[in-house]
Amino acid sequence: MTVGVDAHVHLWDRALDPQDWIDPQSMAPIARDFGAADLKAMLASTGLERAVVVQSSNSLGESVRLAQLDPSVVAGLVGWVDLTSDVDAQLDLIRRTATVPVVGVRHLVHIDPDPEWMLRDDVAAGLAALERQGLCFDLVVREWQLAQAALVAGRHEGLRFVLDHLGGPPAPGGDTTAWAAGLRELARRPNVAVKVSGLVSGLAAGSWQAADLADRLTFALEAFGVDRVLYGSDWPLAELGGGAVAWKAAVDSLFAGLSEAERLRVFGGSAAEVYSLF
Repeated sequence: MTVGVDAHVHLWDRALDPQDWIDPQSMAPIARDFGAADLKAMLASTGLERAVVVQSSNSLGESVRLAQLDPSVVAGLVGWVDLTSDVDAQLDLIRRTATVPVVGVRHLVHIDPDPEWMLRDDVAAGLAALERQGLCFDLVVREWQLAQAALVAGRHEGLRFVLDHLGGPPAPGGDTTAWAAGLRELARRPNVAVKVSGLVSGLAAGSWQAADLADRLTFALEAFGVDRVLYGSDWPLAELGGGAVAWKAAVDSLFAGLSEAERLRVFGGSAAEVYSLF
């Protein structure tokens, strides 16, 4: 039986891992701590059972603490390590006290000071280390970085990549031409999967409807195929755009034409395969 998996959530304890990017005024719904109990309640509200927790800051200490979460609700961790340093040693440190498996690594590429961080030789060495360890690399990039991501994925054909948040398409009403071209090129790499996540986190609650995002989800599904599409809520950031329940309902409605087997892939099966869960 396929377990329902939310492939993209965040948890934080700001006393231990400050999240300086959270503005307490404009981001009031998420300007608090979120733990395993909150996650369990959110999953229950969306009809899913387990989640993949993804790092929120480029911090090894945060990854060590996130790896100690409750395995009954957390199926795996996409943590952070410095890919330009000793990757194996850092992963060993995280795993030393881990209660959940490390299934991947992410770096906040979209805000890295180096606009060509992904193309560096020292980063390539780190990605090779992830491949040897059988891990994934999550791509959090902007539209203009999709071409770089495609190049890197082509250079590391044995490494699994997961594109977060559909690669950051423009908000409803924006021109999707460049984004669609970049996404299509990246989708040609068979070692890349994509998360249907994060599309409403930057929108005001009540400002969007499922139909406003239909073209983006349909395009991603056509480009990658159902076997490489993972559902993710981007919770608790989803609370900024109306909540995880509203986002799950939107995806449910937009993917209503899928067969039951295809829905099981999107809402758990693909995540389990890509991240080697369970």
